[in-house]
Amino acid sequence: MRRIFRKLVGAGQPARAPAPANGGTSYAPDPALVVTPGAPVVDRDLPRASIVILNLNGKHHLQGCFESLAALDYPKDRLEVLLVDNGSDDGSVEELRERHAWVRLEVNERNVGFAAGCNQGAALARSPEVLVFLNNDMRVARPWLRELVAPIVRGECSATTAKMYSWDGKLMNSAGGGMNFHGIGIQRGYGVEPGPEFDVPIKTLFACGGAMAMDAAVYREVGGFDAEFFAYYEDVDLGWRTWVQGHETRYVPTAVCWHHHSSTSRRLPAEMIRLLQSRNPLLAAFKNYDEANLRAVLAPILALHARRTWMMSGLHQREEEFRIEAATNPKSGLFRRMVEKAQAKLDEDVPVRRIAAADLIGVNDLLGRWDHWMARRDEVQARRRRADAEIFRLFLRPRWCIEGEQGYVELQRGIGTLFGLDTLFPPDTLPDPKG
Repeated sequence: MRRIFRKLVGAGQPARAPAPANGGTSYAPDPALVVTPGAPVVDRDLPRASIVILNLNGKHHLQGCFESLAALDYPKDRLEVLLVDNGSDDGSVEELRERHAWVRLEVNERNVGFAAGCNQGAALARSPEVLVFLNNDMRVARPWLRELVAPIVRGECSATTAKMYSWDGKLMNSAGGGMNFHGIGIQRGYGVEPGPEFDVPIKTLFACGGAMAMDAAVYREVGGFDAEFFAYYEDVDLGWRTWVQGHETRYVPTAVCWHHHSSTSRRLPAEMIRLLQSRNPLLAAFKNYDEANLRAVLAPILALHARRTWMMSGLHQREEEFRIEAATNPKSGLFRRMVEKAQAKLDEDVPVRRIAAADLIGVNDLLGRWDHWMARRDEVQARRRRADAEIFRLFLRPRWCIEGEQGYVELQRGIGTLFGLDTLFPPDTLPDPKG
């Protein structure tokens, strides 16, 4: 989950939250989510762990990542590192074999995606008790893994997420995660200067897929990452689903790492990223809300999705062509009407921006495969062990309005009132990611 206000693919695309004007104090954790960790875990209790790393043309990151992993203060006989290469053509595979032969390697002929690649790595891991997922553009502190797995070893939770800094350590990158009611994920603290509010362990909705650990048996039980997501929000979905099925996830501030951030996605066409980032939150919401709450949120989610697509389409520049009020008087001359009909035939196709087309394709992946996604939803709901009301506090900012455009703001406010969303979700506990 790697985005929240950077405008990656133009207006209408959320990225990350900048520092709030008050210096970050509003990122103080909700007291209801604060946890007290147990005693440190001694070496004899550390579990067998497999670290799975996905790589796609990330040769320039591998040295720093593997140097830090080689320096971990974790028992070497209980640790393996496995890299799944998704069809790189930049020499990554050759680099790994030549300079990092101690790392296990699995090479795919093509890019199967982050979600499927992580599942592939998990399946190839050699009988781990804990699965760990790490981005290739990370470096980790020496005690990172020991601290990351400790709450799982103590039985306090089933999954954990690390404290992530920017590469230079000057800003936070992630201190746990939340989302708004239609599934747009939020990395708590992104872009904020480090402070004591990020040193507190808390319950969190999801573990960032860039630096997380999970009990291997629970990972298999809840179904792992959803391979149909391909990439983006697969960690939000997994975390949400983990809570639905009765498990917990925690943010571990003592598990420290540093992140380059989105170095792979910058090289991909904007409309491809947009499709995933508009579709996957919708799929996550469709799968994970219980029936009563899905009935409450689905129409608002689709309405807001439609408004964002309209904003990106460029159709406002040709809107009058579709308005009957602007049509030619039917009593005008026959020749003029014939010319206008011929012109209309020539203009039968109306250009729509590729970003808006990506939005339409994304929503059709749900609406055009309804039976399939109902079956996928049923799989999740059949394993439900926790009520939605217990999970909503973890959203942190359920009412976040991701667009500032007047029509969008009016729509979210009005539709929230009409469908009772104002009373369904608790108040936001994070600042507006738009500052």
